Amino acid sequence: MNLVLSGESISKIEEILDKELLKNGVKHAFIVDASGNLITEQGELGIEDLLPLAALAAANFGATERMANIIGERDFTLLFHKGRECNIHFCRMNLDFILVTIFNNDVPVGLIRLGSSRATEKMLPMLTA
Repeated sequence: MNLVLSGESISKIEEILDKELLKNGVKHAFIVDASGNLITEQGELGIEDLLPLAALAAANFGATERMANIIGERDFTLLFHKGRECNIHFCRMNLDFILVTIFNNDVPVGLIRLGSSRATEKMLPMLTA
């Protein structure tokens, strides 16, 4: 997959992440490709934490895709890991991209799912153009 995004497209994607997720209490949101390459991000985590997290997010989807195959599913479109204070929500945007959202327990999961869905709908045309 070859992906080339203009500065304008990256700015629009960052605005969407901010509007649909960060303004609703999300600590950090980022897009990673299926190989684990970080595409873009918004939030408060440092890049030294994001790069390994991006690679692990892609690997996590790869592992769960195999589990899905075993039970007769093609893949799982979302994953959710709940911590004591912090949670991670993974949403497959399409076969190539994953939207990862990190948020505290005071943000309802339903709000994250809604924001992820809206953000995906708006961002995907820019990522696949």
